[in-house]
Amino acid sequence: MLYSATETQQALGHTYQHLLINFENHILTLTLNRPDKKNALNPILFKELVFGLSYAQNEKDVWAVVIASNGDTFCAGADLKSFAGNTEEIISTIPDPAGEILLGEAFNLVHKPCIARVQGNALAGAFLILCGCQYVFSVDTALFSLPEVKRGLFPFQVLASLRRLMPERQALDLCIRAASLSAVQAKDAGIITNVCSKDSLDTELHSFLAMLLKLSPTAIRKGMQASSELRDIPQSEQHLFLKNKLNDIVGTRDAAEGIMAFVEKREPQWTGE
Repeated sequence: MLYSATETQQALGHTYQHLLINFENHILTLTLNRPDKKNALNPILFKELVFGLSYAQNEKDVWAVVIASNGDTFCAGADLKSFAGNTEEIISTIPDPAGEILLGEAFNLVHKPCIARVQGNALAGAFLILCGCQYVFSVDTALFSLPEVKRGLFPFQVLASLRRLMPERQALDLCIRAASLSAVQAKDAGIITNVCSKDSLDTELHSFLAMLLKLSPTAIRKGMQASSELRDIPQSEQHLFLKNKLNDIVGTRDAAEGIMAFVEKREPQWTGE
């Protein structure tokens, strides 16, 4: 992570310029709050979002993360004016990160379920959020597009994220043609996971989160971490690697509680340990 546990300890009390942060019932909600700019990701918002993700990974009481946004657009991607040198005054108490901010990598380091709440169109760099989340709940009217080639650019980092979700040929096609996908088409392509009506979006999302909180956060966290680490393990060593992970999780408090709850025929009381 770009931020240590010490740096993110007071994340809930920080002053943010373009991000709203809320923590309730083990769910951390990070809301992009530049509705007048279609929630375009400028350097400040990139920094604030990664800081929030770092807090989620560092804080054991955070069991899941919701990425939302205000306004009629989920996110228009990177703020091109910022890249052109038109920067805003920085009003933030967030420390500088330990290295370069790469949003796609930041999501890879959060070993907790991340869920995107998409209430409007998602363009360009917004795909780094969509691909970084395990679940994406979207309204059925949202459009999804990578228009960078129309500006003489190419969605290089998005390509890396897309290749984890689909074949290379399909990922390149989305980048090359800059076509707009409907929510149903985006679901078929593996970019989003759930298509909802505008009226049912929050109901379906909250129902999903309620289900998620009934499951062991320790098991989910360790499983997601193992899945991430598995990418660097040779195929011939993967089963032994995962067996050792199983041996490790058996000794956790959540595993002991889950087994005892099963024997006693009751609901488990998870601690996340």
